Amino acid sequence: MKKLFLIIGAPGSGKTTDAELIAAKYETITHYSTGDMFRAEVASGSKRGELIDSFISKGKIVPIDIAIETILGAIKRTSTDVVIIDGYPRSGEQMTELDKYLAQEDEVELVNVIEVKVSKETAFQRVLGRAADAQVVRADDNEEVFLNRMKLYIDPLEEIQSFYTKKNLLKVISGERSIEEIVNEMDNFIQSKI
Repeated sequence: MKKLFLIIGAPGSGKTTDAELIAAKYETITHYSTGDMFRAEVASGSKRGELIDSFISKGKIVPIDIAIETILGAIKRTSTDVVIIDGYPRSGEQMTELDKYLAQEDEVELVNVIEVKVSKETAFQRVLGRAADAQVVRADDNEEVFLNRMKLYIDPLEEIQSFYTKKNLLKVISGERSIEEIVNEMDNFIQSKI
């Protein structure tokens, strides 16, 4: 049985970096970022990649069927028992569809959803600071797209928090600290659940 942890957080919350650092410490943990999975598909030049790009480039959500197919395929192919996915779910519909799938799934168990909480100001500074660093410039790192991505994150957040709280699966971690502090708390929490 694969143990699945989902990490959610605003653009610039550090969720991808946190998950990467934890997965790098253990041979038993695999990390996937939905953004990375989508960008890899875009880079492949496939028809699906072109479709994904038409959404990502505008800061819009990738259609649910494409996202779930990409995510679940990756989980089942991984060689490790623990999988961390960041950046999913991003909408109530994605959450509900994933939950329906997992309810019938005997290979994958959702252990927890971890929310990395940061203020809008912190997220804004981090994303636009990242855009200024020439080594990691992404097409989606500009103010207008950031504000759109932030709205897309915030609009369904209460519904997502409520849903996973009722299932006793939501863990909130402050992202307003150093990466080391955040990663230590998240790592200790994940280890306590596996």
